[in-house]
This record gives sequence, C-alpha cells and structure tokens, in this order.
Amino acid sequence: MKQMTFADAEYASKRKQTRKELFLIEMDQVVPWKGLI
Repeated sequence: MKQMTFADAEYASKRKQTRKELFLIEMDQVVPWKGLI
C-alpha cells in the first residue's frame, strides 16, 4: 500500500471517510515520516 499524499487526503475529505482513512490521515499529520524513512 502506497503512502497517502496530501492530495489523496484532500480528495478523501471530499467524500465519506472510513475509519481507516481517517486514521491514516491523522497519522500523516502526527508522524514525521520523512525523518523515519
């Protein structure tokens, strides 16, 4: 599964989100992925 981009997150917010999507978007904002990868 590819990393969700901000564009993906923006698109996801335009429709009904699943719990998984909300979780992934929140993780994107909380975790400094650039520093970990």
